[in-house]
Amino acid sequence: MAPTTDPGPDGFVDWFDTSDERWADPHPTYHRMRTEAPRWLDPDGAHVLTSYADCQAVLRDPRWSSNTAHRTTPVDELTAAHPVRDADLPVLLFMDPPDHTRVRRLVSKAFTPRSVERLRPHISELVDGLLDEAAERGEIDVVGDLGFRLPATVICEMMGVPIEDQDQFHGWSADATRLLDGDVAPEVTERGLLAVMQFVGYFNELFEERRRHPGDDLVSALLAAEEEGDRLDEAELRAIVLLLFMAGHETTMNLIGNGMWALLRHPDQLARWRDDPSLDATAVEELLRWDGPVHVTGRVATEDLELPGGFAVAKGSDVVTLLAAANRDPSQYPGPDRLDLGRTDNPHLTFSYGIHYCLGASLARAEGQLAIGRFIRRFRDIELLTPEPRYREHFVLRGLEELRVSVRP
Repeated sequence: MAPTTDPGPDGFVDWFDTSDERWADPHPTYHRMRTEAPRWLDPDGAHVLTSYADCQAVLRDPRWSSNTAHRTTPVDELTAAHPVRDADLPVLLFMDPPDHTRVRRLVSKAFTPRSVERLRPHISELVDGLLDEAAERGEIDVVGDLGFRLPATVICEMMGVPIEDQDQFHGWSADATRLLDGDVAPEVTERGLLAVMQFVGYFNELFEERRRHPGDDLVSALLAAEEEGDRLDEAELRAIVLLLFMAGHETTMNLIGNGMWALLRHPDQLARWRDDPSLDATAVEELLRWDGPVHVTGRVATEDLELPGGFAVAKGSDVVTLLAAANRDPSQYPGPDRLDLGRTDNPHLTFSYGIHYCLGASLARAEGQLAIGRFIRRFRDIELLTPEPRYREHFVLRGLEELRVSVRP
């Protein structure tokens, strides 16, 4: 189907409005888009893709770049100010090979499935400690007290960041990740840039400390990294450490919060998983598909390219791969709106695909399995205290503001 600017009877122009009540459940809109305009040309000139086949085809092909330097689409005042993608910073998310390959290789060893498996016993201990606190209080904010604290503690320990400093990072991270959304209010951009500066100042001091006193941690390893003559320069070092730290807890926090919210709305599936620990792996994959922590990602055509079916996209054109829509495509998933924790054929795109496949996917999976699995088995009586859980006004990263529940064994 050719792209269209026809907004349809209810309008697609505001499909990305996170302040709209539809943000609680955007999937009816996405199903309409996939049916009526699966390759919709939005007013800014980007092709918004909603089908699984289109999104996967773009993500797996390195000729579709995440670096906006390849963009030839005319940029006006409204679309120019993306403070992260357009800043020409060495951020791994927006790098192409060979630099992407070099930087990723230098950090990937800490996040391999084998490395993560060695962390599982310790992650379990951390989860149990947080659940002990919840049992003592009789309630917990699943997002802040478990979803944030668990992955933040793990990534702090991996990177050699003092655990006691993690609380100050929560607000910085929430503000900084809004920059990924690009087209946000000036005051939101201002807060985000200030948060990035605070992070950079903090890590600059940490780098100096680790240069004087190296430790058995990821920051020390990156400072000393040398593999086939490759090293990280100062800008790359700051960018990768900032990315690892924020991505190391923001996405997992959303996975744990969104996942528990899904289970509370589907008590049959919660009971099913609670009674069958063998579902740990498939359950988390289904939660990642059903309401994933990463909603969308973008690419630019580095040459004239085609989508499945011969649909032509000109060099320099932007595409938006709407991951959340792809993960509910009925041509890929039977009963896509049905939460089925036993679903085995589940090649979701939540962690992206191809060269930008999420570096921390194995760690996020392990933390999600242990946090949610142990939570629902520790507490058989879980009652919602947050009247109407609301999603944060983040678009790229999708997660709840809070999810307060009372808990009893």
